[in-house]
Amino acid sequence: MPDIPRDIAEEVLSRLPLTSLREVRLTCKKWNTLTKISLMRLSLLDQSIERIGNLDADQVDISKIFHCDSLFLCMTNSGLVIWNPYLGQTSWIQPRNSYHRWDRYALGYEKKKTSKYSKVLRFFNNHDPNVNHRICEFEIYSNSSWKVLDDLNLDRAISFNHRGLSIKGNTYWYAQQKIDLDGPPVIRDLPDFLLSFDFTTERFGPRLPLPFHAFFGDTVTLSSVREEQLAVLFQKSGAPGYTVKIWISTKIEPNAVSWGTSLFLAVDMKPLTGFQFDRYAGSFFVDEEKNVAVVLDKDSGKSRNIAYIIGKNGYLKQVDLGESRNRYCYPLVCSYVPSSLQIELGNTLI
Repeated sequence: MPDIPRDIAEEVLSRLPLTSLREVRLTCKKWNTLTKISLMRLSLLDQSIERIGNLDADQVDISKIFHCDSLFLCMTNSGLVIWNPYLGQTSWIQPRNSYHRWDRYALGYEKKKTSKYSKVLRFFNNHDPNVNHRICEFEIYSNSSWKVLDDLNLDRAISFNHRGLSIKGNTYWYAQQKIDLDGPPVIRDLPDFLLSFDFTTERFGPRLPLPFHAFFGDTVTLSSVREEQLAVLFQKSGAPGYTVKIWISTKIEPNAVSWGTSLFLAVDMKPLTGFQFDRYAGSFFVDEEKNVAVVLDKDSGKSRNIAYIIGKNGYLKQVDLGESRNRYCYPLVCSYVPSSLQIELGNTLI
C-alpha cells in the first residue's frame, strides 16, 4: 500500500463511504495521515465523503482553522498559512516578531466600492504571570506586512476555545464581560453578548445583544446561513438542561443585530442522546428548507466524531464520521463555495 502514488490514493479515498474510514486508517500509516488533514465534502443523505483538497499532511499539523468566503486561515506547527483548497494554493505568513501559543486570529476583508481585500487579525489578550498583569496586543496583516494597532483595547472576554465566525467580511465572537480579578473567586453569572470586528474600519464594534443569557458551562456556538445571516446555538448545562435552541438573525452588521420574534429550532436532547454538546465545540449548520440542524461533535465516550441531525418532534439521525484523532480535537463544519481567485493578501481582489 505505501507504494501507491499519492494522487491515486487520494482518488481511492474520495470514493469511499464514511463507514469505511476506520478500516482505511488501519491499512497503513500513509492512508491514516491522508484521511486526517483534509477538507472534505460530506453528504448526509448517502453517507459519502468527497475530498476537496488538503495541505501537505506530511509536513504540517493543523491545530485550528478559520474560514472566510473561499479561504481558510490555518494555525499549524509551522506557523500561519492561508489556503485555497479549490486551487491547492497556500500562502505562508511570517510573524512580525514571533508567534505565541495563546495568539488569537481572524480572517476577514476590507470592503471597497467594487472590491474586497483580505486581512488577518492577530490579537493576544491574556494574563501574563511573569509580569502579573494582562497583556493586550493587536496586529493586522495586509499588503504582505504586519501593522500594529496601538489604539485598540479589548475590555471584554473571549474564551480561547470559542471560535470566531466571519460573515460578509467581518468577524463575530461570543463574549462575556471580563471577570474582576479583585472580586469573588468564582463568578458564573456574567453579562454576555456578541463582539464584532470590522475589517474595513479595523475596530471592534459595540456589544450586540443575544436572544438568551448563558451561564458558565452552557454550550454556545455560532454558524452562518448563506454567508449572510448569523445563527447561534444555545444549550444549558444545568436544569432544565439538554434542550438545544437555535436562533437565526434577520440582520447582522458590526454595529447592529436583530433576531426576529421566534426560534428556528428547539429540540430536547435528553431522551435522544442523554448528554450535552461540548461547550467549546458543537460546530453546526442549519437547513432552513428542511427545518433541521446538523451538529458536529463526538460520541459520549469522546472517541468518535459524529454528525447529529436534529429536527422537530424529536427527530434524530446520527452519522459516524470516523474515529477521533484526539479527544481534545473537534470536527469543524462551515459553508464553503469554491473559488479560483488567487491569494494575495491586501494586494488584489479575492
